[in-house]
Amino acid sequence: MEETDAGLEHSAPAWAVFGDLMSGLLGAFVLILVGVLGFQLELASSLEAEINKRQAEEQRRIALEDALAGPLAAGRVTLDGGRIGISGSVLFALNSDALQPEGRLLLNSLAQPLATYLEGRDEILMVSGFTDDRPIRDNNRHFADNWELSAQRALTVTRALIEAGIPSASVFAAAFGAEQPVAPNADEGGRARNRRVEMAPVPRTARQAAAPHG
Repeated sequence: MEETDAGLEHSAPAWAVFGDLMSGLLGAFVLILVGVLGFQLELASSLEAEINKRQAEEQRRIALEDALAGPLAAGRVTLDGGRIGISGSVLFALNSDALQPEGRLLLNSLAQPLATYLEGRDEILMVSGFTDDRPIRDNNRHFADNWELSAQRALTVTRALIEAGIPSASVFAAAFGAEQPVAPNADEGGRARNRRVEMAPVPRTARQAAAPHG
């Protein structure tokens, strides 16, 4: 009887150690499982957010295309990635910020569709001016450089849109000078494409980040 009791006394610590080991392994497994499940939930949430974002962008693009269906069909404007493009030659004479009659008529035709699109949306219209890379001519004393020219053109278009009916709180101007060309400035054709004005709806919270020079 004494030998049996002694054997039990010796085996008890081994079982206790084994039990502690199994408890530790089980705890580690539970932690790993919780971590994996948490990662999967986070991944699923990120994928869902990305899908919703893409769907919202697609709906936004379709809505903008519908609003500008007439001018787009007539080839008077372009729409690329949510950016509405107008050739600078339609709006302004070379090195000028005075709006040409044809340009004013075009902006008047765009104002109402854009105002309708912006209504009820948490977006604001950014009007951006761009130039080619050629310096302002010495005999042109109106502008110090291309930054100033692009800024004044953007302001001119912005004011014309406001006069045509877009609320002033729904539009702002930005200047990019010769930055962000859409074509090489190697020939007149490329430079003409770079002399342009673009309009793009952006989230209201993105206004300051989108227009550091406006």
